[in-house]
Amino acid sequence: METEACEKFRQILHQRLGELVEEAEKTISGMTGEKANFPDPTDRASMESDRNFQLRIRDRERKLIQKIRDAIARIDDGTFGICEECGEEIQMERLLARPVTTFCVECKERLETEEKAREGKGQGVPPLSV
Repeated sequence: METEACEKFRQILHQRLGELVEEAEKTISGMTGEKANFPDPTDRASMESDRNFQLRIRDRERKLIQKIRDAIARIDDGTFGICEECGEEIQMERLLARPVTTFCVECKERLETEEKAREGKGQGVPPLSV
């Protein structure tokens, strides 16, 4: 991939990384600053549900942060935009849509099909025990 394109992706990735870290910091400061007392159990349950939802989102973002850091490392070592499966260049459209990807469209579709096939095996009605 051309140096200019790599630098564009580096900027995109660093910007997204900054946004995710900022959101994580807001969540941490918001949760540590909360000292709410809820005499009503329903209000308490609602707040706990919201907090759990926020934490699930942040966990997904934590995983995305690591993928972004890995993508930046691939830019640094010259392997960014190369499919891990077939070794071909990943299409620019795919990289623009998902800069952290490590597979081209064809390989990713094949891997997903294989995964679905594995998940399908073993499903069904279990045998009755006598």
